[in-house]
Amino acid sequence: MAQGPANGSGSIVRDSGAGGSRPTAAMGVGYTPKIILITGAAGFIGSHVANRLVRLYPHYKIVVLDKLDYCSNLRNLEPSMRCPNFKFVKGDIASADLVNYLLLTEKIDTIMHFAAQTHVDNSFGNSFEFTKNNIYGTHVLLEACKVAGTVRRFIHVSTDEVYGETEADAIVGNHEACQLLPTNPYSATKAGAEMLVMAYGQSYGLPFITTRGNNVYGPCQFPEKLIPKFVLLAKAGRTLPIHGDGLNVRSYLYAEDVAEAFEVVLHKGEVGHVYNIGTKRERTVLEVAKEICKLIGRDPDTTIEYVEDRPFNDHRYFLDDAKLKALGWAEKTPWEEGLKKTMQWYLANPNYWGDVSGALVPHPRGMIFGGEKSLVLGDEDERSQAEAGERRVVAPVLSLLPPSAMGVKDSWNALPKTPTGMVVPPRLKVASIPMKALIYGRTGWIGGLLGKLCEQQGIPYVYGSGRLEDRASLVADIMAAKPTHVFSAAGVTGRPNVDWCESHKEETIRANVIGTLNLVDVCKVHNLHVTNFATGCIFEYDDAHSLGSGVGFTEEERANFAGSYYSFTKGMVEELLRVYDNVLTLRVRMPITSDLTNPRNFITKITRYEKVVNIPNSMTVLDELLPYAIEMARRGLKGIYNFTNPKPISHNEILELYRDYVDPSFKWANFTLEEQAKVIVAARSNNELDMTKMKKEFPEMLDIRDSLIKYVFEPNRRVPKETTTTKLPLEPSVVTSSVGATNGHLGAVC
Repeated sequence: MAQGPANGSGSIVRDSGAGGSRPTAAMGVGYTPKIILITGAAGFIGSHVANRLVRLYPHYKIVVLDKLDYCSNLRNLEPSMRCPNFKFVKGDIASADLVNYLLLTEKIDTIMHFAAQTHVDNSFGNSFEFTKNNIYGTHVLLEACKVAGTVRRFIHVSTDEVYGETEADAIVGNHEACQLLPTNPYSATKAGAEMLVMAYGQSYGLPFITTRGNNVYGPCQFPEKLIPKFVLLAKAGRTLPIHGDGLNVRSYLYAEDVAEAFEVVLHKGEVGHVYNIGTKRERTVLEVAKEICKLIGRDPDTTIEYVEDRPFNDHRYFLDDAKLKALGWAEKTPWEEGLKKTMQWYLANPNYWGDVSGALVPHPRGMIFGGEKSLVLGDEDERSQAEAGERRVVAPVLSLLPPSAMGVKDSWNALPKTPTGMVVPPRLKVASIPMKALIYGRTGWIGGLLGKLCEQQGIPYVYGSGRLEDRASLVADIMAAKPTHVFSAAGVTGRPNVDWCESHKEETIRANVIGTLNLVDVCKVHNLHVTNFATGCIFEYDDAHSLGSGVGFTEEERANFAGSYYSFTKGMVEELLRVYDNVLTLRVRMPITSDLTNPRNFITKITRYEKVVNIPNSMTVLDELLPYAIEMARRGLKGIYNFTNPKPISHNEILELYRDYVDPSFKWANFTLEEQAKVIVAARSNNELDMTKMKKEFPEMLDIRDSLIKYVFEPNRRVPKETTTTKLPLEPSVVTSSVGATNGHLGAVC
């Protein structure tokens, strides 16, 4: 489910007037709580926040509720225990009677909800406990808020993992309005809890704020998490278990900086909004392990052990934290300083958590402690004896890792295999599958569709984990995956649209020009064919290719449109790629699929706009054409191809089909290019592409209208056939708007 309004603010509710003031940081207006309930406050992050608020705001009363689960500890709250404005209550948020009693008797006006099960590994083995704590517990709390009617702020603490993976080459992090795509039971329960909170905001006016944060580290964290776990293991002379290849990227924030972030959100956050708490500094798990080895004085080559990966291990989480920074928050603790302070705390407090041996195994499932030899933190002689009895595994070469550690998607486990391990799909011989694909653009729309197509066709494939601008990481991907073909659907298009590129020119150049050239050049060195998904939005109608003339731009013609910086960079890189003989460039335009719920679908976009321009354009029906891309790569085709369906189609023609097949009550309004120009930053491309070259390869390819009907509208038909009365074209002057308030305006999106 996509979060936030069409204006991209990250706001979830339109009217947040229910209860209390509505702070606006830009105006300097702040929210002042009186009595705060902090759930899960004996846990890691909650305790840092509680101690900070107790210390800095003696006029606030802080009531903390915690059931003292395995990862909670009353010692975390020792700095606050003797303070007159602090009260601890032992109990479970799933207890409705207790929660209702607390809200009424303590006169709670603010809730900061940290209580949750948070360890991903545990969620794979004990997922129902996560549902009980994270979803049911949150629901009980929300019901109590509804009954009490006194809560003026409800700060719901979520996680960056609800976004799912971030593309390895993404320059822009996930912003607060991004779609939620959880990939494990833990993140799924957190996303579910978010939906409940949002629903109570909409239905009952609960004045909520949601936060989504990166990884946090620091003193007092239960050592199931990576950094304290590795510190304790390294100090005890044990091996550090790395899941998979260790190249998963994570962002780490020091606990005190995060506590300050919650202080800012509490006082300056706007009701109904989501705030990312993140950092731009990223490290792979392997890098973290090596840095801990260095601090402890251990040899990484003999200390690091590679173990089986999780059932699914997100490669990267990357957040856009600009919204929180606009409230005045900034990360203060450098990584090196924070890591050193954290290590010193754990070495000074080795018995803080008691016997934690059950948490230090490579794959904890359900947290059962004891039964294993307890961790030894002794002197040098004791550590040497421990090391002597340990099996050491030298870090393997990446290419020797199992496919599961490299992100291979294999849905054919039950099928027969060749002696080399390659899957033999039904009714296909091994000789008929000469391909192994390396795909860039893992979490992008087209990149995701390519992976699904490979699965359907029985083509082994791997998603690249390297950044396009990082040549060494691309070489590592190729050496590990050993592909026969490379597909690149990566690049910057802008969020929420290409106007973003106008104010982020360096990032756009880095991804669309430098990154693309880098990939093609690396593949050239390794004698690999690259299929590059480009754009046809580099042309505009001119005297030689006038609107309605039927004369389209050919593959030999150079870009004539630079009205947007996005189009300028795409035209630039296309020209530079002409000298390479290993690349197939596919000019995609205004892509469409049968999934009418996908916000990137051109049809979905224009049905949500208040107004659209009405200009014929060449467009791409991916359901029909994307399989052609794989076949073109298989054939070894090179050079530029216009990758759209033949003949142009106008916005009104598409919307008329939508009305006649999907929603007979649908209405819309048009406006002119001049009117459109007033509400966009960069101009948009409108053109027709010549399809002669493509038709020679695929003469069966359908014209755009026929393709839309076959692949998009018939599968989505809701209107009985006898009532379909499509007419061409619809007169703009007689159409009125009934679509929602989206600030929509873009008739053309390129």
